[in-house]
Amino acid sequence: MDNDKSYFFCGIGGSGMLPLASILRGRGFTVKGSDRALDQGRTGAKFDWLRAQGIALFPQDGSGLTDTNQILVASAAVEDTIPDVMASHKLALDRLTRPELLSELFNGAACGIGVAGTSGKSTVTGMIGWILHACGRDPTVMNGAVMKNFIADDTPFASALVGQGDAFVSEIDESDGSIALYAPDIAVLNNVSLDHKSMEELRSLFGDFLAKAGRAIVNLDDAESAALASAIPDEKLTGFGIENDAADLTATNIVEAPLSVAFDLAERASGDGAHVELAVPGRHNVSNALAAIAVARACGIGLAEAAAAIGRFLGLRRRFEIVGTAGGATVIDDFGHNPDKIAATLKTLHAFSGRLLIFFQPHGYGPLKKMGAELAACFIENMSEEDCLILCDPVYFGGTTDKSVGSDAIVENVAKAGRHAEHIPDRAACGARLAALAQDGDRIIVMGARDDTLSTFAADILAAVARG
Repeated sequence: MDNDKSYFFCGIGGSGMLPLASILRGRGFTVKGSDRALDQGRTGAKFDWLRAQGIALFPQDGSGLTDTNQILVASAAVEDTIPDVMASHKLALDRLTRPELLSELFNGAACGIGVAGTSGKSTVTGMIGWILHACGRDPTVMNGAVMKNFIADDTPFASALVGQGDAFVSEIDESDGSIALYAPDIAVLNNVSLDHKSMEELRSLFGDFLAKAGRAIVNLDDAESAALASAIPDEKLTGFGIENDAADLTATNIVEAPLSVAFDLAERASGDGAHVELAVPGRHNVSNALAAIAVARACGIGLAEAAAAIGRFLGLRRRFEIVGTAGGATVIDDFGHNPDKIAATLKTLHAFSGRLLIFFQPHGYGPLKKMGAELAACFIENMSEEDCLILCDPVYFGGTTDKSVGSDAIVENVAKAGRHAEHIPDRAACGARLAALAQDGDRIIVMGARDDTLSTFAADILAAVARG
């Protein structure tokens, strides 16, 4: 990293950009930025917080790029017609993508801990960060979601933690192939399933990621991940799984509750065990906890100490986050946007009785075209006959995109399978429909990604239900 350079983030409010900007600022670098959401007047509190950190914000009109010592940080997908990019060309500025900058920080750390997989990355990253922090390791953490344990009056958007210890914990994204840039000391693989790339591409990317690591921590309950683990030498591999006899870390006697889950943890090598009580629900979080505890053990933390610490993990914003209850109906805000994530949330909810009113906002037209059939199959498999699914049109904030596949295609397939599904293009109208449907005992689940205003939407539904 060049301390004489300053960094300008085009799209600084994004879930991957904001924590990276915060880490750079926390390490003393000059950071500036712009964001389309800022210009459109959306999510103002987030931008006020960035300013409070000493990060100057500008309209996305090129006015913030005036110094030849600046480096532009922008997605490779940002068009050259964006004024910030045009201004950077005029000044002949260096340009980095977010993963290029993140991998430079990550690979330069004494202990880079990378969390990969189709689902669960943010939660496992938060769990690892919390255990290391609670056990005095003072880690730096780069996450794509706000970690509730680190929220304070001066850190309301705590998706990053800047520490002085050896560990740099980060979720690693495979969607653009940039996972190849990272050289982890400890690599975690949660699962492998269709999302942004073909299965062949994913197997290659995740396999190479594991092969580079000094220690590979892999979910043996996931068939694709287990197949990749078979290529890792035994001395480098830690396998985890739920009631999996081949795993090094296992969970048995799982007891689910609406807002928590407990299990017995066993470590094969030492013969030691511990009882774990998580403050987050679902069997998928048992698997996430095993991954995090395995990392803690690789960092030299005792099993009992790690088990006790993870019991104090409070979860992430928009990961099965209870918004509130009104009129007997509970509203839940959730990040579910691909089949694995959606299935995990719906299975957690269906562990207990009650109808589900499911709202889903697709996170773009591209993802619908890529995995529309798999999304429909996921809803069909995980909805009961009494559940109701409502989709609005995909989130769209401008730019060029192929709109040939929309939400109506998902609804049509789900309805053909005998499940109740509706396509209501306007999101506000979806909210009114959900509030009108809500009855005592219902759970209303708001699902979607890449749109911070979904949390406000969930709160608005709760208020509408309360008004009756």
